[in-house]
Amino acid sequence: MRRALVTGAAQGIGKAIADELTQSGHLVAVCDKQPASETTAALYAQIDVSDRKALEHLFQQIQAEFGGLDILVNNAVKTIRKPLVDLTTEDVDATWSTTLWGVFHATQLAARMMIAQKTPGSIVNISSVLAHIPYVNSSPYNGAKAAVNQMTRTWALVRAPHRVRVNDFEPGWIDTPGERAFATEQQLYEEGAKLPLGRLGQPEEIAKAVAFLVSDDAAYITGSILRVDGGISLVR
Repeated sequence: MRRALVTGAAQGIGKAIADELTQSGHLVAVCDKQPASETTAALYAQIDVSDRKALEHLFQQIQAEFGGLDILVNNAVKTIRKPLVDLTTEDVDATWSTTLWGVFHATQLAARMMIAQKTPGSIVNISSVLAHIPYVNSSPYNGAKAAVNQMTRTWALVRAPHRVRVNDFEPGWIDTPGERAFATEQQLYEEGAKLPLGRLGQPEEIAKAVAFLVSDDAAYITGSILRVDGGISLVR
């Protein structure tokens, strides 16, 4: 039984990933700033991944209760969409604290734990197609995801001798509760219909692809980007 941590797992993609890993027989811990209405995970922590001390405490708890960690999925994210001229430094800090620094903190702590265990490990960073698509009014988020892509490749190279695989996952436009902050149901339906596959993706589809990346079937994959985006990158 492998031990996993999924960040940002109260709802949407993170919750779907945690549920998929649990159903696959993994021992799963999850965390999120928000309380979970329901979870299949063995351990839930309501923390902010940008809070280094809180994250360190969670890893200590995982060590105590799980005996270690084999899988990390960095999914926690924050985005503030404004035109460049209207952004405040606080907006940028809030986005990068979770979307960029949160990935760094969790990955560093997980890598240290995996190396100390002297067992193979797998880290998946949930990036976005916006790492290379210049989506308007989203520059802090776009930049953070581009940075995550480059850090993923760098970490994959330096951690390979320790048998810790690090990969990057790029979802496209996924039908999650978070999208309702930016669009109506009708708008989501209409925009989804314009995509090459004719619809938005579902969180469960992302979860199954992530489950592949952390499985033994992907044992020779590291430093790669797996894009599951319904073809949106082909037309944008």
